[in-house]
Amino acid sequence: MLLLVHHAEAEPPDVDPRRPLSARGRAQAELVALDVAARGLKPDVVWHSGKLRARQTAEACWRASNPFAPMTAVRGLLPGDPPEWMRDMLAGDPRTIVVVGHMPHLPALLGLLLGQPRDGAGATFPLHGAVALEGDEAGWTERWRVSSPAAP
Repeated sequence: MLLLVHHAEAEPPDVDPRRPLSARGRAQAELVALDVAARGLKPDVVWHSGKLRARQTAEACWRASNPFAPMTAVRGLLPGDPPEWMRDMLAGDPRTIVVVGHMPHLPALLGLLLGQPRDGAGATFPLHGAVALEGDEAGWTERWRVSSPAAP
């Protein structure tokens, strides 16, 4: 099982150049994480891009789903990284993995995993939400989505 997660709402760069989650973003991350945990997802590992907003969102998923799983920054999850890097890292990995990243990388990765043509747009992806995929020798199949809740 693979869960792709778009980081929650971040502060604008003029407020804080590090772009931590906003108050609304912290609430979004917690609600998405609780929804994911309620679906029974228990990751073996949690990966994030290394950017503060992605790490904070990953921490919410990690705490809610499996705080004993390793959580680490991984190369290939930045907004402009080629999605093929992550596709290749995921190929044949039997673990349940949570991947927290950014737009436009996530829709491009999702489209690539689902075998959609590379027209530059990628697949639709819920803003500040998540998409769960299941993989087998035939490829990846989308199982469910979590949209970002209306957080205060």
